[in-house]
Amino acid sequence: MSGPARPAPSPYDGRPCRLSPRVLLIDPIRTLPSLLLPLAGVLLAGGFSPRSFGWAAIGVAGSVVYAVVRWATFTYRVHGDRLELTRAFVGRSVRTIPLDRIRGVDVTASPLHRLLGLAVLKLDTGAGGDEQEGVLDAVTAREAETLRGVLLARRAPGAAITTEAAAGAAAGVTGAAAGPPERLHARVPPSWLRYGPLSGAYLLTPFALAAGAAGFVLQWGEEFGLTGRTARRAAGWVWEHPTLLFAAVVLLVLAMPVAGGLTYAIFNWNFTLRSREGYLVAERGLLTRRAVSLERRRIRGYELADGLVERWAGVVRLWALVTGLGDSATRGQLLPVTPRAYAERVAAEVAGPVPGPLRSHPRPALRRRLFRAVAPWLAVAAVALALGWRVVAVAALVPAVLGVPLAFDRYRSLGHGYDGLRLSVRSGSLRRAQAVVERPALVGWRIRQTVFQRRSGLVTVVAGVGAGSGGYAAVDAGEDQGVAFAAEVTPDWITPFLARPPSSSLPLS
Repeated sequence: MSGPARPAPSPYDGRPCRLSPRVLLIDPIRTLPSLLLPLAGVLLAGGFSPRSFGWAAIGVAGSVVYAVVRWATFTYRVHGDRLELTRAFVGRSVRTIPLDRIRGVDVTASPLHRLLGLAVLKLDTGAGGDEQEGVLDAVTAREAETLRGVLLARRAPGAAITTEAAAGAAAGVTGAAAGPPERLHARVPPSWLRYGPLSGAYLLTPFALAAGAAGFVLQWGEEFGLTGRTARRAAGWVWEHPTLLFAAVVLLVLAMPVAGGLTYAIFNWNFTLRSREGYLVAERGLLTRRAVSLERRRIRGYELADGLVERWAGVVRLWALVTGLGDSATRGQLLPVTPRAYAERVAAEVAGPVPGPLRSHPRPALRRRLFRAVAPWLAVAAVALALGWRVVAVAALVPAVLGVPLAFDRYRSLGHGYDGLRLSVRSGSLRRAQAVVERPALVGWRIRQTVFQRRSGLVTVVAGVGAGSGGYAAVDAGEDQGVAFAAEVTPDWITPFLARPPSSSLPLS
């Protein structure tokens, strides 16, 4: 009786592999912007003579040869329980990445990559910097999906990765048995693109582009014959025509919502969030498609954030708190700007419900916010009035008046809670953030109190977490309230240090 058929060996099991040769069509194009100025300088210095054109051609040919040599001297292979990246351009270097350290795989495809059927794999090992991570630029789109499944399969040391297993890992099947089916948690419809202009980061796009253009002119102006004298003349001309300057500012302001919506669409078009083989996979992008995989067992909670305008519209953004995640501001994103109810439902599916309602903080916390929002501007107004600067005094009174509702909003945003499984803290106004953290993720407490807090009977209680930013604070809680919160979440840690045990529960607001 014959034994079971042995599976065919995997093309990634110990055999060196190269990147797709189609990348040679991309590298010269990517290096072209950095060659434009040197080539222009050669042509200008040589007076557009045949000799200058010859040197320019040599420069272009050199960049092409460099790209070919880089491609020919780079190999990668999956060898047992590790990934090896080998480069032998001048000196030989081998970077080894254990598979059990790979915490996520980022697959991106720029428009040029998509045109050629390629993708870029970037491995997140939690090293805290791109220099410690592996990048495969570029492999075919099909190979990228297969490699992602292989690298995330967590094979045991020395175990062979078969072709069937690799294909199964990419398709959601491990070994001979199928794993849990893929589940779609969220899909952002095109109609929600209208929320893009509500985000401050997207609204400032026109001003960011204008500042970038000004910086480019200042940095490279001399290469195009623009001197400091020319810049001063241009500034003087603008100063003499304030109407045009005002019109330019108005145009930038009017372009803010349009640019915000376009930027939101470019980065978050067809945003989807799925569960696949123990990972959360977020995919998004109009021009450049990006798929980010987050290991679910490393997710310790999430953060809901909104600004003033977003809060008025009832929309929030959602991030995951993941241990050892590099670039968490973008890789940890679970949802862009979406309705709050929808974001809370998705958060409950992937990491647990939002604890609530939160406990309010005492009234001295409101007085602190009123003082900090109003007193400095009143002091400026008083000094300006004493010096006879009435215009400055009136101008200082405007933020003082606006600071009153801002202080009340900041106070209403304060809160903390615990439902027996997850703790939650919230603070902020211009950017209000609520962090929800699993109780097992807590690694310690830090209770701090400034001189002014001591006079008001307040403390700030920071929950130390080995994920996200590392600590989340219940700001300006009452002294007894803050200690009781820490003792409620971790009674074994806090109660032995108390002279008297705190009350087991506090009234909810």
